[in-house]
Amino acid sequence: MLTVSSRPPATVRRLERRLSLYAGLEDFVLLYPLYALLFAEHGLSTAEMSSLFALWSLTALLVEVPSGVWADLVSRRLLLVLGPLLTAIGFSLWALLPSYAAFAAGFVLWGVGGALRSGAYEALAFEELSRLGAGTRYARAMGRASAWSMAATAAATAAAAPVAGLWGMHAVAAASVAACLLCAVAGAALPEHRTPGAGADRSGGARPPAPAPAGDGPGAARAAGTRDAGGGGSAGAAVPARGLRAAAAVLRSGAAEVRGTPRVRRALLLVVAVTAVWGALDEYVPLLASSTGAPAAAVPLLVLLVWTGVTAGSLLVGPAQRLGPRALGALLAAGALATAAGALWGRPAGFVGVAAGFLVFQLVDVVADARLQAAVSGPGRATITSLAGLGKEAATLGVFGAYAALSSQVDHGPVFALLVVPYLLVALVLGGRPRGAGGAPVPPDADGAGAGGPAPAVPGGTGRAS
Repeated sequence: MLTVSSRPPATVRRLERRLSLYAGLEDFVLLYPLYALLFAEHGLSTAEMSSLFALWSLTALLVEVPSGVWADLVSRRLLLVLGPLLTAIGFSLWALLPSYAAFAAGFVLWGVGGALRSGAYEALAFEELSRLGAGTRYARAMGRASAWSMAATAAATAAAAPVAGLWGMHAVAAASVAACLLCAVAGAALPEHRTPGAGADRSGGARPPAPAPAGDGPGAARAAGTRDAGGGGSAGAAVPARGLRAAAAVLRSGAAEVRGTPRVRRALLLVVAVTAVWGALDEYVPLLASSTGAPAAAVPLLVLLVWTGVTAGSLLVGPAQRLGPRALGALLAAGALATAAGALWGRPAGFVGVAAGFLVFQLVDVVADARLQAAVSGPGRATITSLAGLGKEAATLGVFGAYAALSSQVDHGPVFALLVVPYLLVALVLGGRPRGAGGAPVPPDADGAGAGGPAPAVPGGTGRAS
């Protein structure tokens, strides 16, 4: 008889805590709310600041996919250490050599550091959870990590002003550098049981996934540690990863899986479609709050209400991951309608609807990412995740452009309402698919299925029953 524990094993809980710690330290950056003031203090014009932001975005776009390929070739944990170290160097340049050139170099380093973490973090998290027989806890773990990230951002924002007032901008920069260094230490503490570069053959095709050993005890963990946790071939059969040929092979492997596997392709497109719109709209939430006629002192409270909704969405992904595509589409449509209604109301009370909508967007965002990870079975997990990241960045830039064009014609409320219309189209597409066609729900694991016995392996090493 299979006995399932009501709690995940200690190793799973330890991994989830380390993932949350990494996410929190990554965003505990006191410079976030103040770096524009730092630039202004050193004479930068608005146009020069805009050019820096554009350089930041362009760097992230250019490095996103190559960093994912690199994560599949080398240690993902290594990239999770290097990323915050590069960001720390960039912040140090801002503090020690404040000038346009130093600010530009800092943004390039920050963009590269963020791209190194993107893809590698998700891939490592999913594969390590799968190795422990807890792959279906991925959405829950990422939701909690997102909540920690948002809490850290809020704490850093609250601490920035008093630290700057008491000790100056150099202290703010020093605290931000320290957070990055601690984040690198947290990255080094993450486990990784895979063979870097394993799984891609010389033709660029993905090796078929090896069957996972039954159970999740010490013997199974040791066996899993000898192969790529994403389903790649054994270490002995792996082709050594060397140079550009190996990178091209991994990229072709990931792209081939996206092209040739409808489930992966649909999951990737869902991630892009869900994230791009609200990922851009969140930058304009303060402007929407101001347009309601709320006094300046109340604007931060309205913004806080929205981010409270986002945090709640992160914590509710456990039940939501069980939804089929139609139910998920209905939920997404409800979120879009709540956001549109709240934004069009034109009063501060409407932010209750906006907060409810953003709760749904964050929830569906995490669930969509979990389904993408569950769909991937080849060795290019970080590459495919980075391809999704590239799509998100490009689509988000398009939303920025649309917002700029629309805001010159109408107020912020109607712009919000118009830009959430694509979510209704996504909901219609999801509603038209049967429950088992793509976007299938991730089965619940009773908070740690696999802890009490074996689970049949599936092609992605998720630990789910097939």
